[in-house]
Amino acid sequence: MYAVIKTGGKQYRVRPGDIIRVEKLTGNVGDGVTFSDVLLVSGEGDSRIGAPSVSGARVSGKIVEQARDRKVIVFKHKKRKGYRRKKGHRQYYTGVAIQDIEGGLSPDAPKGSEE
Repeated sequence: MYAVIKTGGKQYRVRPGDIIRVEKLTGNVGDGVTFSDVLLVSGEGDSRIGAPSVSGARVSGKIVEQARDRKVIVFKHKKRKGYRRKKGHRQYYTGVAIQDIEGGLSPDAPKGSEE
């Protein structure tokens, strides 16, 4: 079973047991987190596509890491003008271990999409 969730302006395909890096979320290591913006749920040959999200579907996980990514160097220059600027940036991220995908698939639900 897998799901597609949306958080931090990005979409992630997740399965139970996956560890994903998302834009920084508030919380401490060990805290639970729930993603309710689930765009698709699929499993056992059945899938539901949300319009825009699947009602009743939730993906729960646990925060395993709060850290900063590696440094990205931003270097600007203009040839023959003596203009040079160097900056660095480290993005904050949260590591989330996906524990469970709830709801979204039920025997009486229409197959293929959500109305």
